[in-house]
Amino acid sequence: MRRRGGGHKRRYRQVDFRRDKDGVPGVVSTVEYDPNRSARVSLITYADGDKRYILTPMKMQVGHVVMAGEEAEIRPGNTMSLSAIPLGTVIHSIELKPGKGGQLARSAGAQAQLMAKEGNYAQVRLPSREVRMVPLACRATIGQLGNLDHENISLGKAGRSRWLGRRPKVRGVAMNPVDHPMGGGEGKSSGGRHPTTPWGKPTKGYKTRKKGKPSDRYIVRKRKS
Repeated sequence: MRRRGGGHKRRYRQVDFRRDKDGVPGVVSTVEYDPNRSARVSLITYADGDKRYILTPMKMQVGHVVMAGEEAEIRPGNTMSLSAIPLGTVIHSIELKPGKGGQLARSAGAQAQLMAKEGNYAQVRLPSREVRMVPLACRATIGQLGNLDHENISLGKAGRSRWLGRRPKVRGVAMNPVDHPMGGGEGKSSGGRHPTTPWGKPTKGYKTRKKGKPSDRYIVRKRKS
């Protein structure tokens, strides 16, 4: 991929998104930085000696006890099915299929809200403001994810971008016509067309979502409406 490469080496932390150790309490041993995501991760030491990483919600600290399962309390870091969570609760790391593991609202500061329950589905308001139906058997974790200041980070220098694997980006309007569709022009030009790649395709891609996609029926309110 263009403009990627050369970043610092990273070790992958295996994060437990499934949270399937039901009824076994675990203690937060450490809260750690994870180079692979914007949120922090916490190392949980369970009563049976097992250790796993989970995403760190706000107000979770070393020494806190967390648990998964229907008998768990409504407390940040605890995981249970949507059917057991009261309406209005702030949640994160939400499953889309029971047992698959959390997929929605996983970045720093992310939070969703349980809006309603109807039949076999719950209505969840996602960080994008979209309201979506999710099966009540799916699990979610209580609380808003921490590290809210992630969005305020200023990299400060070009080198720090390079550490993250981001290489320099030259604007198309700064090039010559032979190099880019937006290049050239007397003096500085604004391009005069929608942003494109050097090969004439839209920079951010064409719309690829099909109309009448099967999952449309689960969307109660679209994020752009």
